[in-house]
Amino acid sequence: MPLMDALVVSSPQGDLTAAKVPVPTIDADELLVRIRAVGVGIHDSTFLPRQLVLPYPIGIEAAGVVEEAGFAASGYGVGDRIAFVSMMQPKGGVWAEYAAVRADSLILPVPDGMGFEDAAAIPVAGNSALRALHALPATPPGGAIFVAGASGAVGTFAVQLARERGWEVAASASTPNHDYLRSLGATLTVDYRDPQWTEQVRRWRPEGLDGAVAVQPRTTAPCMGLVKAGGTVVTVSGDQVAPAHGVRVSGLAYGADVREELLAVMDRIARGEFILAIERVFPFTDALAALAKVQTRRARGKVVISLG
Repeated sequence: MPLMDALVVSSPQGDLTAAKVPVPTIDADELLVRIRAVGVGIHDSTFLPRQLVLPYPIGIEAAGVVEEAGFAASGYGVGDRIAFVSMMQPKGGVWAEYAAVRADSLILPVPDGMGFEDAAAIPVAGNSALRALHALPATPPGGAIFVAGASGAVGTFAVQLARERGWEVAASASTPNHDYLRSLGATLTVDYRDPQWTEQVRRWRPEGLDGAVAVQPRTTAPCMGLVKAGGTVVTVSGDQVAPAHGVRVSGLAYGADVREELLAVMDRIARGEFILAIERVFPFTDALAALAKVQTRRARGKVVISLG
């Protein structure tokens, strides 16, 4: 049985180690993908199936080349360049040289001219940002939203997508990231460490905002006081906050079909018409350092691992 390099959960305690594990075999409705780059997420080591067979490769987001296609995996063929999200799969995640991917996963063809590192940085963040905006109430051009924790991967997508809808955007990040956020289209930038940041936003829009996207944990509650009655705060991190004063609290709009929108964003990134922020590309030998970097929640844009 051929073996591959992988970063795996190696013990019931959740220890992560590099290991040689068997290349997965695929079923009729699966693709075998040779992984070329991995998008790193804060939950990569915890999004695991309940029935875990150790050692288990971690990771949910990647880009690569189809090496083999099951007979029921219609629409895909050997040699196809794809980016995808593959979650909770019993055969393992994507932090490995190969992964088995169900054909009904979120799979996106990689546009001509786009490298695998860029492609791997798009599916989770782009999908999350689009679903967050779909969860907001219908807002006409000229409306305003706030993005809390805007300098990371999801936030950079959300700011740009909101501006394209004709909305004004206020955004929070550390001060060194403010020029960067303004380059993405943010009108107002505030430092979340400044005790007066909520007052700064209220002065900007005294009548209240139409909505807010709370990307970082523990940002949903302070966003509630910025949004006017009838508006919505979308919690990306899963904060548990009750609605109040006519302001709704929502998770991502998982029922929304955003695939075509995401494909359009990918094409525009490939043409240089939409900014994709990648802070750093790590080699696979430094995969644990890449995960540690993301877990600080202080990356500007996305962190990616390259498998060459």
